[in-house]
Amino acid sequence: MKRVLVLVISLFGAGTFAQFPEFSQQYLQRLGGAVQALDEVVGDFDASAETLGLTRFQALEQMQGTAFVAARKADMERVFLRHARLSSDYAAMREAGPFMRVYHARRMGDPELLRGTAGDFVPALPLSFAGAVFASVGLLLGWLAARVLLGVLGGLFRRKTPQVA
Repeated sequence: MKRVLVLVISLFGAGTFAQFPEFSQQYLQRLGGAVQALDEVVGDFDASAETLGLTRFQALEQMQGTAFVAARKADMERVFLRHARLSSDYAAMREAGPFMRVYHARRMGDPELLRGTAGDFVPALPLSFAGAVFASVGLLLGWLAARVLLGVLGGLFRRKTPQVA
């Protein structure tokens, strides 16, 4: 029973880790689309400001007077911050291969993009070299986790033999 449990946990680890290259690729595609959409919004705002001889920051400073305009100013400030963050993430992730994307995984932290990617993601059998490597790492980590878990549980439930004095 113990060996079967170790095998099941190891295979689960392999299957889970093997999905990372494709998941990160799909996240990268969504990230690129989000950056492109934000490029249009930012470009449109900057063009409107430039038409009036203003910089982006000068145009933002002039957005005051009503509650709606103040709210729109705050919206645009959030757009500019998100655009800068996602553009930086996209540049780093785009240059990274499937193995380096693990290092850059922290750049896969946009909640909206993660939800969308996870919602559309369908696990599949990875037939790439990267998928095989990730599956191997997952298999090893799953095996180690199972061994540690079973060792801890075995220690907790092991019967203590009475010592003769």
